[in-house]
Amino acid sequence: MTSEPDSMSPQSQPPEGIVPPTPAEAAPVAVPGAPPPPSHEAVEAAHEMTQHEMSPADMHYDPADDPSFVPEEEEVEVDVPFAPPLELIDETVADEDLKFDWYILKVQVNREDSIKDALWRRVKMNGLERYFKEIVVPTEDVVEFTKTGKRRVVKRKLYPGYILVNMAVSDESWFVVRETSGIGDFTGSAGKPTPMEPRDVERILRSSKVLPEEEGAGVKTAIPFKTGDRVRVKEGYFQNFEGDVHAIDETHGRVTVMINIFGRATPVEIEHWQIEAV
Repeated sequence: MTSEPDSMSPQSQPPEGIVPPTPAEAAPVAVPGAPPPPSHEAVEAAHEMTQHEMSPADMHYDPADDPSFVPEEEEVEVDVPFAPPLELIDETVADEDLKFDWYILKVQVNREDSIKDALWRRVKMNGLERYFKEIVVPTEDVVEFTKTGKRRVVKRKLYPGYILVNMAVSDESWFVVRETSGIGDFTGSAGKPTPMEPRDVERILRSSKVLPEEEGAGVKTAIPFKTGDRVRVKEGYFQNFEGDVHAIDETHGRVTVMINIFGRATPVEIEHWQIEAV
């Protein structure tokens, strides 16, 4: 007589912590007429295939195709002018001890006035007003005449491409000048700021009306000719005569022309607007 094997033998017992399924859980209930349930291996294979098909990497997922996708706004870089922190500005030197001189700055031609305004804005923005007194575009008043002989006074730039600045040179003031758009550098040896001579400063400032003019100083006339130019008289007693410019009087706006009269070169003084270049 053979004895049935012991169902609770050590070899058939599940590992510790795992509860063996009950007979009802181990075998699903068969419904009459229904197809047999899929095997465990088929269910696992289908699950793995679904995960593989839904992988974003394999489907080339594009976030823009998602209606709920909201793109992130790109940050726009704003050009903020340099402003050194207050602790970097040397406040140990008293205002009365600062040494001010006039310097010449190289700037872009035909932008002298706008660069002057830009430098003032940058100085105020960085709180460096104590280092600057004046910024001047050198000009002079000149008289121009229209084709009809009408007189008018206009300002003409003395030195196109240059401006003057009265300042105390320090690391901060030098930096703010050189970092202003349109300014090249200080005139001087290797860009090192070199102060102007006092007599030159006075002459330029008087001409630019920064200082009062000297007595007897007249307004110059803008005459588009120079000594030696060949000109033709276009109206007056010597109309259609030709000659060479001998002298120019900018104060009164007259030109002396050497005209050949009766075979002799004769100097004739003519209003500059009455002649034209040949």
